[in-house]
Amino acid sequence: MRILLKLSGEALAGDKKTGFDEATVRKVAVQVKELLDKGNEIGIVIGGGNFWRGRTSENIDRTKADQIGMLATVMNCIYVSEIFRSTGMGTAVLTPFECGSFTKLFSKDRTNKYFSKKMVVFFAGGTGHPFFSTDTGALLRAAEIDADVILLAKAIDGVYDSDPAINPDAKRYDRISIDDVIAQNLQVVDMTASILARDNHISMRVFALQEENSIVKAAGDSFNGTIVDA
Repeated sequence: MRILLKLSGEALAGDKKTGFDEATVRKVAVQVKELLDKGNEIGIVIGGGNFWRGRTSENIDRTKADQIGMLATVMNCIYVSEIFRSTGMGTAVLTPFECGSFTKLFSKDRTNKYFSKKMVVFFAGGTGHPFFSTDTGALLRAAEIDADVILLAKAIDGVYDSDPAINPDAKRYDRISIDDVIAQNLQVVDMTASILARDNHISMRVFALQEENSIVKAAGDSFNGTIVDA
């Protein structure tokens, strides 16, 4: 199975909420290695919110703010890639723009070459353009590489009809269509990403990263979250 794993930058920071928490990243690495050893092909997109959220900046031009955010995702991918390597995995970091010798330029052919070598491929730098989120970047890469599923690791254990932090009676869906997600504006991912998922028939599995062995479960039959059908 070809998997696209989407992680939030905040998830990497653990309880610190900023920067990196190595213990958290190592837990992710152990799970990804288990999936890799079972013969899965794994690409990863990581947000940059543990360093920078361009949309919250009021004094910087949006284009420049988003560029800073793209570089935050590059830092995250380089860091996580090195933690993965320390556990025995081969990795590659690809970006849609030149980063000197730090990364390689993204292409589908290059990605397939790395997958054939059983390497984990990190897709850093978002789409390479401002005004697009890492959610959109994840769906774009998933479509380009013909991913079978997107595993969407969040701080919440699935998709709800309203915010469970505000509404104690919020209903969690075990399964929902992407059409209903769009119609109800449930914001599993942003609207551009949702439409990409719908148009390219890419299903998503939404789950809480902090649950024990959550990534492995999300890729298997013991999944405890929400399946978003496309």
